[in-house]
Amino acid sequence: MRLADCYRVSEIRVRGWQSAYRGLMPQSFLDALSVTKDAERRRSLFSARASDGVVNLVAERGGEIVGWAAHGPYRDGDTRTADAELYAVYVDSAHLGSGVGRALLTASLEQCGAQARLFLWVLKGNTRARRFYERAGFRPDGAEEPFEVDAVLVPEVRYVREPAPSA
Repeated sequence: MRLADCYRVSEIRVRGWQSAYRGLMPQSFLDALSVTKDAERRRSLFSARASDGVVNLVAERGGEIVGWAAHGPYRDGDTRTADAELYAVYVDSAHLGSGVGRALLTASLEQCGAQARLFLWVLKGNTRARRFYERAGFRPDGAEEPFEVDAVLVPEVRYVREPAPSA
């Protein structure tokens, strides 16, 4: 991902939230999401992220960005651990089911390394995303925490993919 990609990544991310989280979060919150504000925030973090181990990947088709993923060190509060975390996988709605998400996930898995545990958090009610991660070998590990959105608690569950066994 390059700095110039931030606006397109924000479009994909914001539209992804508005679609995937409809009925799971307050609609007023989803309606108020701004691609422009998200892009400004993403640009301001972009260069700083390179130094904290966060990797941003984009998928392109026909020269257009159609997906985005981010991964890096696992965040346990403010502490980074030796484990890895998949922070995000978003695909433009016109490309859902086309393999873009799988390609981004595969690239993240490869970059994190076969020996790393990889965690992710997903909204409990996001069954489509949960099925996607389960097909890729992730399993819920029992950890749950609420994500507060406009004073509404939205439960998240943690998934983990264990390292491949050593040969």
